[in-house]
Amino acid sequence: MEEQTKTKKEPSHSFWKRLLLSETLVDKNKSHKIAYIALVTAIVVVANMFFEIKFAETQFSFTIVVSALAGIVIGPLFGFVACFLGDLVGFLYHSSGYAYLPWIGIAMGVTATIAGLVVNGIPFRFKGGLQVKLAIVSLLSFLVCTVAINTTAFWLLYAKGVPYFTYLTTRLFVQGQIWNSIVNYALLFLLVPTLVRIRPLKLCIR
Repeated sequence: MEEQTKTKKEPSHSFWKRLLLSETLVDKNKSHKIAYIALVTAIVVVANMFFEIKFAETQFSFTIVVSALAGIVIGPLFGFVACFLGDLVGFLYHSSGYAYLPWIGIAMGVTATIAGLVVNGIPFRFKGGLQVKLAIVSLLSFLVCTVAINTTAFWLLYAKGVPYFTYLTTRLFVQGQIWNSIVNYALLFLLVPTLVRIRPLKLCIR
């Protein structure tokens, strides 16, 4: 009887915990949680500080895949915080006199939140279910973060006189954001199954 009661109460308890923590961390002790969160935050900071490549009008970075992995590994809300802080620290490191653009950190955080919620929250248990989740993450983060948040913010600030869809097309295909996104999402599909197979990491991603 006691075991049945515990089983009934577990889902609601798990929901609130997994809003903060991933399936990987939810049952780990405090020291493990702190270590994982600190490590992922450090990786996000390093990605924002060093891993940007500029080629003509196109700026390639790995912030999309790093943000998605942060949400998957440490959870939606902790992933959001890690990504927002990572963007802020990266900006402080190499601002080069430019103004701080907070929506970039917000978009990174939302990418982490989407990835954490989809991968840890949708109970797909069939073969190929993880790939379906990653496809959902890619589509949602592209529409919400790349288009709705980043592109809209840049348009309002720098190109409001230009029709929105003209600016969107220019940003995606001329400035190359579509290619940057494709590379990041391809890496996401490659890295997640690879990380799961690295046993010392003990990642619970399904």
